[in-house]
Order: sequence, then C-alpha cells, then structure tokens
Amino acid sequence: MPRLLCLGDSITDCGRLFSADPSGKGYVKILSGLLHNAGYDFSMENRGIDGFTLERLLQNMDSWLEASDPDIVTVLIGINDIGIMMNTRRSSAQQQDLMEIFAARYEQLARKLSGTGSRKRKLFFLEPFVFPWPRCYASWFPLLSQMSVHIRTISQKYGAVFVPLQDDLNQKASLHGMSAITEDGIHLTRQGHRILAEKLYTLITAER
Repeated sequence: MPRLLCLGDSITDCGRLFSADPSGKGYVKILSGLLHNAGYDFSMENRGIDGFTLERLLQNMDSWLEASDPDIVTVLIGINDIGIMMNTRRSSAQQQDLMEIFAARYEQLARKLSGTGSRKRKLFFLEPFVFPWPRCYASWFPLLSQMSVHIRTISQKYGAVFVPLQDDLNQKASLHGMSAITEDGIHLTRQGHRILAEKLYTLITAER
C-alpha cells in the first residue's frame, strides 16, 4: 500500500489538531476521499501544523519521515514565511536576505525528502498563494512570486512535481467570487480546498 505524507501549515492542517479526524477538514481529507472512491488504496497521513514556517517544518521532518517512511510527499509551505518578511518591519534588503534563506532551506527540504539510492520518493511541491482580499495582501505578491520561482527551480533540480496554484485560484475567485474560494485572503473555503485536492488527485493518479 503506497504511503502518502502531506506536510504544511494551517492550510494543510485545516482543523486536524483540534478534531478527532486525523486528516483534518481540508484538501487532505478531500484527496483521501477521491482516491478511496476511485479504488486507489493509499495510506495517508496529514502532518500540517497551524502556524508552521519552513524552518519549523525542517525541525520536525526527520522524525516524521522515519515514522511514516512515505512513498509520496506533498508540501505546501511558505505563506507564514512571507508574513514574517512583510509584517516585521524588515527593509527590502532584509526581506531579500530572508528570501535567500528560505530558498536554501527549501533545497535542504527537497534533498532530505528525495531519498537516496533506490529509495526515491515522489514529491509534489505546491505553490504558496494569497488573495488580494483584503487589499493589504496585494503587497505580498512580489515576494510570493520570487518564492514561487525558487520552489519551481528546486522542484526541477530534485525531480519533484511543481504544482502551480496561484493563477488557478485567481481564476476560480474571478469566476465565483473571492468569498467562494477564500475565507480571509489566505485560508481556503471548502470549494477552495476541493480545487487543491482535485489537482493533486489528477497528478498523483497520473503516476500510478
């Protein structure tokens, strides 16, 4: 049975830490249902934790990998790192320094996850996203775009699948309205989570 591990922050967590459901209430749970209903036999584990930055994820990842020994790993991380860059009175130069640190840490993450020798995991690196709703988040886009480029480049280097999300979510928000896709500009509604789940389902099952 393939083992799938989902790593991330509150978007991945989505109530997992405060409910009896270990898969949470978001895209991980929806993805599990899609796979099960289609007859795929996956063991899934949600390790998203509310408030996590990339640094915190790295601090915990070794023990999670040892415990789960996953065949497939999805990662959605970075929006809290952007929040730190934007909301802690950093100069532009300091923001760029933090972005370079983020890129170095993300490469460390990719290297750890990719495995060694014959033990190669399938990796899916999801693009962090934000909505200009409220408008203050529009100022996050330049740094988020840089982060996306770093993650895409690292994905290519380590053979991971880069999963673009920002444009797709923007299109859905334009079609259905912001409030249909996001709760607050960062977190997703049920409909927003389904978009992520369906995209991952398509990519994961294409590899089977």
